[in-house]
Amino acid sequence: MKTDTQRALPLTYDPWILAAVLILTGLGLVMVYSASAVTAQEKLGDGFHFLKRQGIAACIGLFAMATAMKLGYRRMARLAWPLLLVAIVLLIAVLIPGVGTVVNGARRWIRFPGVSIQPAEIAKVCWAIYLAYSLAKKQDKVTHFSIGFLPHLALGGVLVLLCMAEPDFGSSVALLFLMFVLLFASGTKLSYLVGTVLMSLPFAYHAIASSPYRLKRITAFLDPWANRQGSGYQVAESLMSIGSGGITGLGLGDGRQKLFFLPEAHTDFIFSIIGEELGLIGVAGLVLLYGVLIWRGIRASLNASETFGSYLGLGITSLIAFQAITNMAVAMGLVPTKGLTLPFVSYGGCSLIVMMGAAGLLLSVSSTSEGVRRRAVAQKTRTATRETPLAGLPA
Repeated sequence: MKTDTQRALPLTYDPWILAAVLILTGLGLVMVYSASAVTAQEKLGDGFHFLKRQGIAACIGLFAMATAMKLGYRRMARLAWPLLLVAIVLLIAVLIPGVGTVVNGARRWIRFPGVSIQPAEIAKVCWAIYLAYSLAKKQDKVTHFSIGFLPHLALGGVLVLLCMAEPDFGSSVALLFLMFVLLFASGTKLSYLVGTVLMSLPFAYHAIASSPYRLKRITAFLDPWANRQGSGYQVAESLMSIGSGGITGLGLGDGRQKLFFLPEAHTDFIFSIIGEELGLIGVAGLVLLYGVLIWRGIRASLNASETFGSYLGLGITSLIAFQAITNMAVAMGLVPTKGLTLPFVSYGGCSLIVMMGAAGLLLSVSSTSEGVRRRAVAQKTRTATRETPLAGLPA
């Protein structure tokens, strides 16, 4: 229940989070065009094809972010179960022949005229909302194995199995990471988490060993130069792209690896193009923006006015951090290749819209933090004092 003071105060969102999201989105539009113009002109006859689609997605994303900020994150608690069910239905639907579209051997997209959605991207945010709601509701019983741990593990297992059936190993890991972060933050016994990880290792090994393309990714990660023209080609080209940028980069638009050398230059490996064209300075600026976003997201979560908001803010921040760090690590050959986009930057309309909507929820959480509230109260007091300059003077 909101107090009279809270009702009287206007919502004040964290400007650092908002600025970081908008700058990253703007940078993404620039880099998507730079990385895709030549390919789009050659293959589609329109060098602005990907830029226009990303621009439309950014506009829809801004609307989604503004709507989430206006509605407020508290409404999501009532929608936690329906949203999770929608995510599960979409993950099942994408596996149905004729409904899901196969691209590069993976069935991850549902296409409609002029638009396509990726259910795994939607599932990540729905999963964060559900976990935040469930853990906040069970906060006094979260240490109980049968109440606070097992139900979440079972639901997480369903989502992971559906993602693995596409197959989408990267999203599966993201879902598990999100679950373990929020379970740990809520006070789940560490023995449950460690035991689950140890028990899952044989299944993870089987998932990798039984899949030829995953094995190739592992060998490419271990030594991309050993099979330079085969499984290690993408990683090798990415490393060459980043390395050629030096300190200041080759200049915006002057990158060479995007000229049909580096596959997926405007999607999964857009970080490599940033490193090549903007150099170490551009990469440092990008990392700084994500650092600010993660810092302020965690801060807003810790200062949230209620448990659900705290868990939701932490979940969204963790998801952004995981995808950003993983994507950049893949581009630099630090981890095996995974199909995770660079949040707000990589080309992908569904990913951008979902991430901007999630950022709107994070901004809504930030509006209830104690620090923001104190500043709002102080500002309101100063305004009232200026409007009544004789207040406090003797009669």
